[in-house]
Order: sequence, then structure tokens, then C-alpha cells
Amino acid sequence: MMKLYTYWRSSAAYRVRIALNLKQIVYQPAYLHLVNNGGEQHADEYRQLNPQMLVPALELDNGRVLTQSMAIMEYLDEVEPGIALLPADALGRARVRALAQLVACEIHPLNNLRVLQYLSNTIEIEDQQKKQWYQNWVTQGFNALETMLKTSSDTGTYCHGESPGLADACLIPQVYNANRFDIDLTDYPTITRINSACLKLQAFQQAVPEAQGDAQ
Repeated sequence: MMKLYTYWRSSAAYRVRIALNLKQIVYQPAYLHLVNNGGEQHADEYRQLNPQMLVPALELDNGRVLTQSMAIMEYLDEVEPGIALLPADALGRARVRALAQLVACEIHPLNNLRVLQYLSNTIEIEDQQKKQWYQNWVTQGFNALETMLKTSSDTGTYCHGESPGLADACLIPQVYNANRFDIDLTDYPTITRINSACLKLQAFQQAVPEAQGDAQ
């Protein structure tokens, strides 16, 4: 059985949980608390599995370990049956990857736990300033993403057509975090609609942070 190293509130791990659920893959969660004891991801044992000391990491049945959420999800799409996370056509795949990477490569890296801890602990900015930092990058990203979604005929019930996929797996954790940081989503009706549609599905419901065994 595959083992997923995860943390309940990690956006990147949340993405992979969604992908695993969409593919109906049974996996064993291995919980790492990213804050307790200086961050359990920094332990030597885990560092040997993932030198970046980040979650998620996916340990396959053969003992090989995959890192980076986008690489993990595309691997699963290539080797596992079930719902396709990427469209069959090249243009569709390029569009979905662009939507997914807008979240995973543009918004999230500026707002992940390491960055927020650096802002607080090293630069010593105030909590309100840190919140403004977070909101700024999400707002910039969502402004672009909303336009890309609402102006494309390829957008359906989900980010691309009538089946959830890679872009939705990236979007829904980011909306979750936007709500955590009190971002007004009024200006993003398409994003909000897609988020609501996804959260009606069992694959997404089972992946939400509060449904995880390590949720606090």
C-alpha cells in the first residue's frame, strides 16, 4: 500500500489527497506535524526520504519515494486508472497545467509555512503585516485565475469541463487557505462556484483538513 507523508493543513498534501481519492487509491497516511518540536519534517529519518524536508512525499509499494505534489499527481495520472486528472488533448493539458501552476507555483510558494515563519521569526514583522502579505499574493493570483476561468469556454462545472482534475485539486486547498486568512471572495464568483461543486464530491470531502487523522 502506498504511504503518504502528510500534514492536515498542508496545501500541497491536501492536493495529493484529492488526487488519490479521485483515483480511488487506498493509501496509508503518515502524519508529520510541521510545527511541533521544531517541525517533525526536519527529523533525520524523514530527511533521508525527502531532502527538502517538505510534505507531501509518497512512498510507493516498491519503496521508491516521490516528492513535489505536482510531480506526484501527474505520476498517479500516468500509472493509475480512474478519473483522468489531465485532459486527453495537448491544448487541454496545457490549459489545466497553467491553471494548476498558477496556484501551486505562483501563489502557494510565497505563502507557505516556511515563508510565513521566516517573516515572523527572522524579519519579525507583525501578525497584521504577515496577513497583508498573504492576502496580497492570493488576491493577485485569484484576480488572474478568475479571469482565466470565467472567460474560457473550456470551463465547465469544474476548472476544465465536467470532470474534476489537476487544476481543481490545486484550487480547492487554496480557497480553503483564503478563507482561513479572511480573504473576501466576493470578486471571485467562478472560483467560488467551482469550489462549491468540488466540495459536494466525496473525493474532496474526504481530503479536507478537518477530516484527517491528525486534524487539530
